Amino acid sequence: MAIISSKPNPSPENTPDSSPKVEIDSGTESPVPSKRRQSGTKSKAKSKPEKVSPEMQQALDLLQAEATPEEKLADKLAKDADSTANLASVDINIRPKNLEDYIGQKDLKELLHIAIAAAKSRSSALDHLLLYGPPGLGKTSLALIIAQEMGVQCKITSAPALERPRDVAGLLVSLQQGDILFIDEIHRLPNVTEEILYPAMEDYRLDITIGKGQGARIRSVQLNKFTLIGATTRIGALSSPLRDRFGFVQHFRFYDQDELTQIVSRSAKILTTPIDDDGAIAIAARSRGTPRIANRLLKRVRDYAEVKAKGEQITGAIAESALELFNVDPKGLDWIDRKLLTVLIENFNGGPAGLDTLAAATGEDAHTIEEVYEPYLLQIGYINRTPRGRVATAAAWKHLGYSVQTALTL
Repeated sequence: MAIISSKPNPSPENTPDSSPKVEIDSGTESPVPSKRRQSGTKSKAKSKPEKVSPEMQQALDLLQAEATPEEKLADKLAKDADSTANLASVDINIRPKNLEDYIGQKDLKELLHIAIAAAKSRSSALDHLLLYGPPGLGKTSLALIIAQEMGVQCKITSAPALERPRDVAGLLVSLQQGDILFIDEIHRLPNVTEEILYPAMEDYRLDITIGKGQGARIRSVQLNKFTLIGATTRIGALSSPLRDRFGFVQHFRFYDQDELTQIVSRSAKILTTPIDDDGAIAIAARSRGTPRIANRLLKRVRDYAEVKAKGEQITGAIAESALELFNVDPKGLDWIDRKLLTVLIENFNGGPAGLDTLAAATGEDAHTIEEVYEPYLLQIGYINRTPRGRVATAAAWKHLGYSVQTALTL
């Protein structure tokens, strides 16, 4: 946060100026008024506090984002959690720390190797980077890795948290040279906040409007060169002016089974959980191509092995038994996915059936079906969307044990 402090004339003989000088220092967090130095004995008469103009007070209010009660409570809880941080460090350490440990996304890793090496050779900040793709593929982890590789700090926030202009202003002025600002779900940025980012990304400048109407003036604060990394699951929802200001726009793809098997084996080693190759393959096959799901299933299988298998090594048979208990089949479908397909096949002869009809028949919300369950079923080819409604494919009939001939004749 920038410091805006008013300093009196150091000469005691001169009359204090009614309009104080303004100094901006981007290395501290909050405005701190300077104190008068007293020489000799203390004076009985108290010095009058210097007045701050209304326009300057508006600038102070903009740059000094006062914490809300919820934010103060969150800060207190974070400080209290520092004493027990070592106990939770095991889960945090699952994230890879450098590009060498990061598994998958080979093309993106090669591009980042070149970009990071070039930026470090020039001693400059990395260009702004936009990462988009389905959730759980490692966008936040990659942002932390980039900060580690560049040797700078990474400040993480989400777009819905930047509701007011002073929220993003406080973050921008606190960034040091080369620091990284990571904004998750950047497509949900408010319009006012987004417009503040335009000059900040291009010219590393923060424009502050002081006053209103004809007396309005614009004051510019020079920012340190930083890197903005935005992550989104809906790149189409970003406005063109914001999207075009990113130097790198990279897509995250789903992981194949070999990559997920490596991720499961690596996470199991960090969690000190013994697992063989068959157990890692069984978990990876049910992870829907997503590392987040793979790590989640690994923890559930670990719990099962500790209780039911007396802490034995996780084998393929133990992993399959545990995942069957949690209603995750070999294709990664849970009981809701199978229920949706079963209703479509048994009640509507495989379709077509409308989305609202399926929602009423399954007891699920139509928006939940469309946004949560359908994408993966479409990806693996178990459902087709037609103008008349949803249709179960022959692969879905076969997976659920129904006769494929029945599916083709209906």
